[in-house]
Amino acid sequence: MRIFADDTKLWCKIGQVSDSIPLQNDLRQVEHWTEKWQLALNPDKCKVMHIGHRHTTGYVLQHNGNGKPRVLDETNEEKDLGVCVSTDLKPSTQCTKSANRAMSVLRMVKRNFPRIDKDDFAILYKTYIRPHMEYCIQAWSPHLVKDIETLEKVQRRATVCYRYEG
Repeated sequence: MRIFADDTKLWCKIGQVSDSIPLQNDLRQVEHWTEKWQLALNPDKCKVMHIGHRHTTGYVLQHNGNGKPRVLDETNEEKDLGVCVSTDLKPSTQCTKSANRAMSVLRMVKRNFPRIDKDDFAILYKTYIRPHMEYCIQAWSPHLVKDIETLEKVQRRATVCYRYEG
């Protein structure tokens, strides 16, 4: 189990369907702990992600506020601390979203600073554009050629679109 602020993750290795029983037991223990400390779990935010296996395992929240057990929804992709994680652990979605955010900021800079010199643009680029492409890059580490190209497209656009006055 890992906890960060109000975000909690439970996981275990599932080699066969029966391996899901300890995970369900851990989920029940977390439920009892939250009840004891009068903290509410939001069942709509509780999801199951299967990474690397396709066993049909389902998990249930027993106490979800209305007294009825609720089967947790499965997801193929989830955002965790600003990073998109998918069941195949490929960073393609994260690369695309990061590049789109960076391109959006690049367009905003172009609209608001139609005439800018090289040094001022470098400051704006390093401050407002590049952080979108580098946020938590150690965790999602783009390694596929298409993902690297997606990020490099932003850099090419930044260098080609701007005719420096100076």
